[in-house]
Amino acid sequence: MAHRPPLWINRHQAGLCLAEVFADGQGHRSDTTLVALPRGGVPVAAAMATRLGLPLVTWSVRKVADPDAPEVAIGAVAAGGVAVWRNGEGAIRRATTATTHGWLRAQQEEQRRRQGLFQDPPGAQLRDRHLIVVDDGIATGMTVKAALVSLRKVGPASLALAVPVVDRAVATELGRLVERVEALAVINDLQAVGMWFEHFEQLSDGQVLALLAAHGPKPVP
Repeated sequence: MAHRPPLWINRHQAGLCLAEVFADGQGHRSDTTLVALPRGGVPVAAAMATRLGLPLVTWSVRKVADPDAPEVAIGAVAAGGVAVWRNGEGAIRRATTATTHGWLRAQQEEQRRRQGLFQDPPGAQLRDRHLIVVDDGIATGMTVKAALVSLRKVGPASLALAVPVVDRAVATELGRLVERVEALAVINDLQAVGMWFEHFEQLSDGQVLALLAAHGPKPVP
């Protein structure tokens, strides 16, 4: 199916559309948790949590980028000391450069700050549960890859990935890390996630906390 942007008014509407994919109960059970990647994944997952009645938690990740090109991820970090880098022969060079210039450490510190602020659960709380990882869209896939590698280390029963829009090649790569991928739109050479939404404003920490408060605290059984 050919898609033309925009497809959704905002992240909330996209989340409601994603929830319909799981509404028959085949993709989740009582031991399922929605895992939102802050900040953008939270409103998407919050809408899904409302519709599906599932618990919602966050899992903080941060992309690593050259300050001179902040929109281009060269890597990403997540809990458990996970760091992933763009594939190819330049991966070791990127890791070395990011470490030498302090970019890696800065993002690790920000990841830990968000982890505490949003009260990401300890990994043991997610062990043996079916996890649906939610973001607002995937272009390069670096932060999502870091999150999936990190979450796999906690020992979930299964990992699924749910996003409104994703680059086709990246979806194929990430599909090797999960049992299930659900995307409403799979796009060739996706340049910008935001163009697929009428409203795609940057979220503040306060907005994320308000969304989490409205959908919790919901203890994971």
